[in-house]
Amino acid sequence: MNRAPAHVPAHVPAPAHPSAWVLADSWTMTRRGLAHWARQPVQVLVGLAFPVMMLLMFAYFLGGGMTVPGGGDYKDFLIPGMLALTMAFGLEGTMVAVTQDLNKGVIDRFRSLPMAPSAVLVGRSVLDMLQSVLSLFAMIGVGLLMGWRWHDGLGNALHAVGLLLLLRFAMLWLGIHLAMVAGKPELVQAVQVLIWPVGFLSNVFASAETMPGWLGAIAEWNPMSATAAAVRELFGSPGADGGSWAAQHALSMAVAWPLLLLAVFLPLALRRYRGLGR
Repeated sequence: MNRAPAHVPAHVPAPAHPSAWVLADSWTMTRRGLAHWARQPVQVLVGLAFPVMMLLMFAYFLGGGMTVPGGGDYKDFLIPGMLALTMAFGLEGTMVAVTQDLNKGVIDRFRSLPMAPSAVLVGRSVLDMLQSVLSLFAMIGVGLLMGWRWHDGLGNALHAVGLLLLLRFAMLWLGIHLAMVAGKPELVQAVQVLIWPVGFLSNVFASAETMPGWLGAIAEWNPMSATAAAVRELFGSPGADGGSWAAQHALSMAVAWPLLLLAVFLPLALRRYRGLGR
């Protein structure tokens, strides 16, 4: 089967593509992003350094006055939580890149080419996940240098890493959808401001048990709190236990929340992309 000619207008629905074409086109889009990394390595390094600086600041500047319910070293409590929070860092970079492609007409040119319609967003998501993996392992390496260790075996540690990346994948598609709704890089900054309270209104830095009742309830039902609590449990870190239903079912919640976000925002993002230019 021959591909559609390159002069097909953007508003004409693209023909169905075999899965091999989808994979090849998505990899081409991913290589495009990797080429940008090669030309702008400082931006990548800054993205890796920012969460590390946050970890060091909270561990050494503020950690001395923090206590963990049930006892334990605050660094052992903080680092799994910071790994969860790291999954929210850098989303603005992906969101800005999507809006820049929209405003510069890059996506319109891609849509006019004989390529899988989903390849642009899939390639962008793969690139983001690669950066997330680098950031996550950089944070784990710094944590090990600080003396943190996991205590329940390598299998549970890998399970924890999987839950962290699942949260990132879900938040990524939320970010892609919001970027296409915002439409302009300037508006992305306003949207990103709304993501920060989700990260800080959680159990990342302090246990929900130490918060006022209403605030602790909100924090415990935060998707990021579910992942942080589940990761602490899998790593064998202090502060993993809690009296609420959400805390006692953290592993299930750490899977359910991302899957719910994906079920809502991945189809919305793909539908929004298909509707561009109509």
